[in-house]
Amino acid sequence: MTDILEFTLDKFRFEVPTDRFYNEEGLWALPEGDSRVRIGLSDFLQQRSGDVAFAEIKPEGTALAFGDEVAVIETIKVDIVLSSPVTGAVVEVNPAMDLSPEVINQAPYGEGWLVVIEAGDWEADRGRLLDPAAYFEIMKQEAEEEAKKL
Repeated sequence: MTDILEFTLDKFRFEVPTDRFYNEEGLWALPEGDSRVRIGLSDFLQQRSGDVAFAEIKPEGTALAFGDEVAVIETIKVDIVLSSPVTGAVVEVNPAMDLSPEVINQAPYGEGWLVVIEAGDWEADRGRLLDPAAYFEIMKQEAEEEAKKL
């Protein structure tokens, strides 16, 4: 079972699983085998963004460099351009995104994943990402700053 870092602020609870890596904008990258990496939105990013109404995701076969646009998520509040945390090629797109993109909000670390990427150099990309503890601290600080604005 995966350990989870948790933070509660007012009525909101945020989770950060410790079995994956994160970029600063809040995408997670979960290694699967030697070269495949599953990508999705963190709990904090999906809660902060609001209910997902539409997800436009790069199709299978798309080559991506680290930082390239991998998806655009439309919510009631905002449209978010998401940057790939991995260099490689999209090998699988979550089929649920066409009919039920709200699964991102319901299960961001499970059924709400976006894509699987065949990584070109996972070791190099992993070195550019945040470990769970580092992302947790950034997320916690951002949540506290946003709460002060309310």
